[in-house]
Amino acid sequence: MTPPRLRIANMRSRLAGPFDLDLAAGECIAITGASGSGKSLFLRQIADLDPGEGEVFLDGTARSATPAPGWRKQVAYVAAESGWWLDMVAPHFPDLPAARAMAPALGLKPELFGGHVLRLSTGEKQRLALLRTLLPNPPVLLLDEPTGALDEASQAMVETILAARLAAGRSILLVTHDPGQALRLGQRHFAMVAGRLVAP
Repeated sequence: MTPPRLRIANMRSRLAGPFDLDLAAGECIAITGASGSGKSLFLRQIADLDPGEGEVFLDGTARSATPAPGWRKQVAYVAAESGWWLDMVAPHFPDLPAARAMAPALGLKPELFGGHVLRLSTGEKQRLALLRTLLPNPPVLLLDEPTGALDEASQAMVETILAARLAAGRSILLVTHDPGQALRLGQRHFAMVAGRLVAP
């Protein structure tokens, strides 16, 4: 029997869990819930960014058997507020030609890559952070409010790209406050309530 793309087994921390969840290849699971309920903690723990107990498996391989940087390249987390560690935009993109080529699909002007991070709008930062994560084409995306700062047109562009990734067999755990987005992208839906996943 083929294992799920991502399997979460008895994952817990002192703040949330336990969590047991399987995510299939090509599946999006949408998670909604009030601010502070534990949604971001859940994604961060899967990405091995926050401490906890339990195990996570990618295509049958345990996270504990994978060096953390390698794990995060395959199970890629995009935070609600993107991180930028250099002044200029371009150095954040190892494959700059590919980034420039994909940028218009997200409503981004290619010339943004030649500018300063401080001159980016919140929405531009959010889309560029998503682009930065999409380019290596990881098998699993952990997305924390990926369109929270975007207008309706930009949100539609992001959702189109995410739907294409799902159709190509990639898997997504999506945290969103937008019920419409959860319905459009998610094949299954859960609510995070006081650090626990609850099926509707």
